[in-house]
Amino acid sequence: MIRCSWAKGELEIDYHDHQWCVENHDDHYLYEMLVLEGMQAGLSWTLILKRREGMRRAFDGFDYRVIATYDDAKIAALMLNPDVIRNRLKLKSLVSNAQAFLRVQEEYGSFDQYIWSFTNRQRIIHAVHGPEDVPTRNALSDQISKDLKKRGFKFVGSVIVYSYLQAIGVIDDHMEQCFCKQS
Repeated sequence: MIRCSWAKGELEIDYHDHQWCVENHDDHYLYEMLVLEGMQAGLSWTLILKRREGMRRAFDGFDYRVIATYDDAKIAALMLNPDVIRNRLKLKSLVSNAQAFLRVQEEYGSFDQYIWSFTNRQRIIHAVHGPEDVPTRNALSDQISKDLKKRGFKFVGSVIVYSYLQAIGVIDDHMEQCFCKQS
C-alpha cells in the first residue's frame, strides 16, 4: 500500500489511515482535534499522538462542557501532569476555547455547522503529488483563523487552522497515489 510520505511510525500510520483528511461532523471530535492541533504548536505531531490518550484522560475525555468549567486550581493540577503538554497558555486555552466552542454551538446549532459553513459543506480535495504541493496555510485558513480569534479562540493561527481543516476532513491533502485519497 502506498500512503503519504509523512506517515512513518505506527501512531502516524494509524492516524493517517483512519483519521487524517477523513470528513468528520461530530462536535466532540471537532473539539478534540482543535485542542490537539493547538497543543502541537511548536512541537511534533508524533509527540501529540503519543500524549493523546494521556490528554484524553486528563481532559475529561475532551468534554468541552466540563472543560469550560475548569478553574485555576484545575490548570495548576494539569501543569503537574506528565501526560499532557505542560504549557500554561495552552492549558488555559483549553478553557477559553471550550467556552468559545459552546458560544459557537449556541449561535450555529453546532460547531460542525459553523466550521463547514466556510466551504458551503463542500470538501476541498487538492491534487498533491509530493510534500511540496501541500501548503501550510491558505486563504481559507486565514479567514477561519481570523474569525475564530474574533470569537475568543486561542492557538488558532492560520497554520494551525490549516492543519485542523486537514484533521477534520474539510481539506484532503493525501497524495494522489495514496490509497486514502478521495476522488
